Amino acid sequence: MIPSYQLLKSQISRLGLALLLPISFVGTVALSTQIQPAIAQPGGNRPLTIRSDVQEYDAKTQVITARGNVQMLYPARQIQATSAQAQYFSKERRIDFSGNVYILQQGTNSIRAEKVTYLIDEGKFIALPQSNRQVESIYMIEDSPTRQTTKPAPKTPSLKRSN
Repeated sequence: MIPSYQLLKSQISRLGLALLLPISFVGTVALSTQIQPAIAQPGGNRPLTIRSDVQEYDAKTQVITARGNVQMLYPARQIQATSAQAQYFSKERRIDFSGNVYILQQGTNSIRAEKVTYLIDEGKFIALPQSNRQVESIYMIEDSPTRQTTKPAPKTPSLKRSN
């Protein structure tokens, strides 16, 4: 026969587990719905969203560092970016991307580089390649039918062989 104090202790343990499991589940669900990606909102409520595996915020310097599968979305400027790491300098209004950076602007223009700095106020990108490589930019240029020239394009000169 089990002593009554051990029986009571066993029942209290079961009751505690029965209460803790639902509470911890509800707490996990509540926290996961409250955690959101870092959003920088310059004047005019124009969100800039950064998603990544890990993010750190330094309140003193006001710098957000995002690492691992970084994705940035800035709809107001039609910019999407991916990289290994990004740092948002809120005081300087600058974003530094590094590690296999790909930026898509207006759905068609793109930049590939190892490092890219985006100056938010100037709307300017500064791209740097990996050593012994080059930056690649692709821009879609629309030919306007109203801008036809009267002169035909010059002919390509033929190559002369030297013996």
